[in-house]
Amino acid sequence: MIKRRNKIIIFTALIVILISSLLYSLAYRYLIERDEKAVTNSISSSSTAKNNVTYDDWNYSCNNFSINIEKKETGDGDNKITYYVAHLNVKDISSIKSAFAQNRFGRNITETTSNIASSNNAIFAINGDYYGFREDGIIIRNGTLYRDAPARNGLAFFNDGTINIYDETATNGNDLLAQGVTNTFSFGPSLLDNGKAITNFNNVKIDSNFGNRNIDNSNPRTGIGMISPNNFVFVVVDGRDNGYSRGMTLNEFSQLFEDLGCTYAYNLDGGGSSTMYFNGRVVNNPGGKDSERKVSDIIYIN
Repeated sequence: MIKRRNKIIIFTALIVILISSLLYSLAYRYLIERDEKAVTNSISSSSTAKNNVTYDDWNYSCNNFSINIEKKETGDGDNKITYYVAHLNVKDISSIKSAFAQNRFGRNITETTSNIASSNNAIFAINGDYYGFREDGIIIRNGTLYRDAPARNGLAFFNDGTINIYDETATNGNDLLAQGVTNTFSFGPSLLDNGKAITNFNNVKIDSNFGNRNIDNSNPRTGIGMISPNNFVFVVVDGRDNGYSRGMTLNEFSQLFEDLGCTYAYNLDGGGSSTMYFNGRVVNNPGGKDSERKVSDIIYIN
């Protein structure tokens, strides 16, 4: 009887340990904040040039860049779509930067897009790729290599004012830095092929986190496209709010970037993360709830 009781106690203890380990593993993966170290460090630079600034609720112009934001609506009823297009012209690519939540690189460290933007004196910002939800991808931010774990097709900003979509598994972070890459984002997929909308996304390599499984349904979207060097469009589509905006499918999103005249375009983190910030306010309606999801990072202008 005692032996049987001991076996039950041991078995129960093992089950408790197993469940505890599983719960900790899930918390470590998705909840616990963890700082990570950069792989390489960049040389910082700054500018004190005086700017001739003019702005209103939808426009901003200075010596280094100009921003024009348009609110667009298509369809009606349950098929209505509302989205925002920010036309950005920069003197050079250094005006386009990235920032981390709480100014920390690591897992599960989050803030709202507007809070990160405000902390970095951003004039304009959109959410980034939510790098902190995963452990892979090549992550270069503001000239510093933070993570070098190739996984999918990424977006790269180059110091000549261009962007390109590249295969992470065919290169590495140090090679990208040597080529003049200033920032990379790892989510996807690419939306254009030689300036034409991609229509088949069945075989593309994308981020496979929990929030990106049904990628081709109508959803809120965030994306970036390049029309020409130093001439970009940043697009945020609202969704999940019938009568206001249902969101876009990936096919609709890719067609939009073709219609805008882009040569390259890339899909970033969407859903409740999709947020556009301008001059102290959130422009869009995140998640159809006027409530921002906390994210790992932003792309911003200041």
